[in-house]
Amino acid sequence: MEGEARPGPYRATRLWNEITRYFRAGMPLRKHRQRFKKHGSCFTASEAVDWLHEVLRSNSNFGPEVSRQQTVQLLRKFLKNHVIEDIKGRWGSEDLEDNGVLYRFPSTSPVKPLPSSCREKENLETFSRDKERLFKLPHLSRRTVKKHELLDSLENLEKTEPDITKENKEDVLHRKEISQEYVQEIWRNIILIHLQTILGLPSLEEVLQPAQIVPEYVIYNMTNTSKHGVVILQNKSEDLPHWVLSAMKCLAYWPRNNDVNQPTYSGFERDVFRTVADYFLNLPEPLLTFEYYELFVNILDLLQPHLERIAVEALQICCLLLPPPNRRKMQLLMRMISRISENVDMPRLHDAMGTRSLMIQTFSRCVLCCAEEVDLDELLSTRLVSFLMDHQQEIFKVPTYLQVAVQDHIEYVRMAQGKYPREEICAILPTYSYCKQITPQEFEEQKVSTSQAAVAELLENIIKDKNLSVKDKKKKLKQFQKEYPLIYQNRFPTTENEAMLFENKPTIKQPMLSLRKPKFRSLRY
Repeated sequence: MEGEARPGPYRATRLWNEITRYFRAGMPLRKHRQRFKKHGSCFTASEAVDWLHEVLRSNSNFGPEVSRQQTVQLLRKFLKNHVIEDIKGRWGSEDLEDNGVLYRFPSTSPVKPLPSSCREKENLETFSRDKERLFKLPHLSRRTVKKHELLDSLENLEKTEPDITKENKEDVLHRKEISQEYVQEIWRNIILIHLQTILGLPSLEEVLQPAQIVPEYVIYNMTNTSKHGVVILQNKSEDLPHWVLSAMKCLAYWPRNNDVNQPTYSGFERDVFRTVADYFLNLPEPLLTFEYYELFVNILDLLQPHLERIAVEALQICCLLLPPPNRRKMQLLMRMISRISENVDMPRLHDAMGTRSLMIQTFSRCVLCCAEEVDLDELLSTRLVSFLMDHQQEIFKVPTYLQVAVQDHIEYVRMAQGKYPREEICAILPTYSYCKQITPQEFEEQKVSTSQAAVAELLENIIKDKNLSVKDKKKKLKQFQKEYPLIYQNRFPTTENEAMLFENKPTIKQPMLSLRKPKFRSLRY
């Protein structure tokens, strides 16, 4: 199932369909006896939990943070949506426990229809005509319209005022170029280009609309920050309440920041944690907002070890799009739960659950969820919160390269207008040059092959290093074999190949080897 749910619109629904198909195809079925009666091609609830839990933990879309209880909840969704039914054919409820009750697969398909399928059928006749538009950024067509409008206005200006001087015309164009609206449009363009490139999508139309990008939010989030990079709000009424901030600070710096004047009793830290959790869980919408649900769900495909840097870059940009109050709350929440998880002095906050798992399970729903309930919401949000918590420092750093890109583009437009005064308006469109685009699969193959070649070169350097003693060389090779077993095996397919590197050295000193048995000469003459 790894990587089958391709990025794009309605990814949660696609992922649901892939899981249900994989579950139906891979879940082992066998005969079971229940109340003196044999039932064929079925499975117990516990068997389903065991099998599905292992699959979810090993899948990059969900990760090892998936708990057994979450797997049970997903199976309950399966029962509710008729992916499975009990041995008597009953379904529709969520009455499923981790026990020996028998279940089976129905004959009907569990696949959910995609919301866009109906529109695709209705627009089948116009698809070929609009196909080219789908593979362009939406803002390009909008800018083209504005471009023609500006050109028309300039033509009218030249007809009505033929005596206008060249200097005045350049001044008018210059004012248009540096207007606030123009700068905001550049921000939208650059953010869309970066996100489309990172996500590897032919179009962002159904994932992120240009109107959803508010440049004022982006600029505010990049410029109004504390020395620690946390957003500072001008309107304090939008900030966290003082009592919530105090509670979060108390937990984040426990026990150092625990005020001696505060009441301390057994279970005090649990009450403080429950206070913070209740506040965030009662917010009217998740911190990542309903509006950006599809965008963040598509980033989940990047949460894999070899794509970690790309995922961090994508989340850096996406978190800049949030309203400043949401970004500030996200920053403070991630900093708090990260500190709590790493704090060895923090008492247990739950009797049956580890601190890290408790943080993820508690706050996942208040970080990411859909306005309309999606069956995979909890698993998807758990995976995202786990990654956010581990990389919160990098993700909430301000990506200065975006600001540099905007400044470079404005500078380019100014230079182009000075050089080609009659082609100023054409320079409004993005003028970036890109290398030949490759598919995500080709990118991954090149990435793996390049990294493997570098590691293989490292192995050769260890082998050929004459300054290393035999003992140190063996130690380094053993460590290399542990870290990169496949590359090591390719270099040394057999033990004989490895032995040739270390020829058996004689244990007797070299001078003694030259001693030969003397030849006895005959006494006869």
